Parts: sequence; structure tokens; C-alpha cells
Amino acid sequence: MANKQKILIVDDDNNIAELISLYLTKECFETMIVNDGESALPAVESFQPNLILLDIMLPGMDGYQVCREVRSRLTLPIIMLSAKGEVFDKVLGLELGADDYIEKPFDSKEMVARVKAVLRRYKAAPAAPVETVSDKCAEYPDLIVNLTNYSVMYMGQQIDMPPKELELLYFLASSPNHVFTREQLLDQIWGYEYIGDTRTVDVHIKRLREKIHDHSLWKIATIWGIGYKFEVRNS
Repeated sequence: MANKQKILIVDDDNNIAELISLYLTKECFETMIVNDGESALPAVESFQPNLILLDIMLPGMDGYQVCREVRSRLTLPIIMLSAKGEVFDKVLGLELGADDYIEKPFDSKEMVARVKAVLRRYKAAPAAPVETVSDKCAEYPDLIVNLTNYSVMYMGQQIDMPPKELELLYFLASSPNHVFTREQLLDQIWGYEYIGDTRTVDVHIKRLREKIHDHSLWKIATIWGIGYKFEVRNS
């Protein structure tokens, strides 16, 4: 029997944490609960979860700080939980590297569906067989996006990039001059069962542009009212 996937639940409200654990246990996940940010980091090391459900409002080290610390070390998927529903809070969580954001109170089925959708995306990330390496690399002047080993070389330097950003960049760069709607990008990168809004795409594009600037021969272009494309110009 395959090992159960492990979910670390970080929430200072133990009643909510226990309820989340109950839902996930019924879906054959193994769970661990911690109630503060300081305990979350050593728990990641010891429990080695497949995904973290992370509350924002934590005593001491808040969820944003925990997300930043985890992201600086690992590409572990993170779903943030919060009663805050402001766009700013969602955007900040995504900018720090979270993969999804769930508002409290949430429906148990929706929460489980989001967990499964995010895990599927990460499960789909293993390196490709050697014979298909060339199919997993998009190369342009001063830019190489390699989906096989999840690396990006830009202007001769390796750029650290969370999986979703890299997958989005690769998807666009592997179809030069093709216009994709935000909905299409959500489907392709986050999975068809992803329950979110198109703002997620905009946030990730913004983060890509902060790391990968326009080149004289290519750029990530906005097609107003539609979506984005990787625009390649003739040399």
C-alpha cells in the first residue's frame, strides 16, 4: 500500500485545526497539527509534509513569515488559510509563494478539493525521461527555461523560482507568440479543478516580470482584456 500523503496544519484555533484534520484523515491523508508559527518550521523538518495548510493570523511568527521562511528553503506547496478576504491579503500571500488561498469559513469539500488539486500539480513535476529532455527546455537569447530540472538561466545567472512561476514561464515560452487567456493559464498551470480567480495569474506574471525583464528579442506581453503571450521578435 502506498504511503499516505502528509499534511501539516498550522492554526492557532485548535478546534478548526482538528476539524480540518478530521476531513483530511477521512480522505486518507496523514496529518499533524501545530498551533503557532515558531513550531511550524521544526515540524516541517521532522514531519516532512507533502503540503502545508497555513493560517495567517498566528501568535508570534505569523503565516506570512512562516511562508517566507519555508519558501526560502523548499518548494513545498502551501495553501494559506485566513478569515481575511481583502484582495491585498490574498495577493501578499501569493507574492510570498503560496500556491492557493482559502477564506474562512470554508466548505470542507472545497478545502479537500483544493488540497488535492495543488498536490496533483506538484506530483506532476518530476523530471522527464532523458529522451524527452529537449522537449522540456525553452531556449532564447539570454534565457533558458528547463522544466526537466526546474531551473531558469537568465542573463547567464540561475534564477530561483517557485514551481508555479517556472511552469507558467515555461508554458508561455514553449508556445511563442501564442495568446493565452487567464482562464486557459489557470487550467494549464493550476489544474482544471483549481477553485480560484484570474488574479492568481496576474500576480504570478507580476512576479515573473520582476525577475525576468523584457529583452530586445522577447518579452512577456500583456494582451489587454484577454491574457498574456511570450512575444518573440525577429532579430
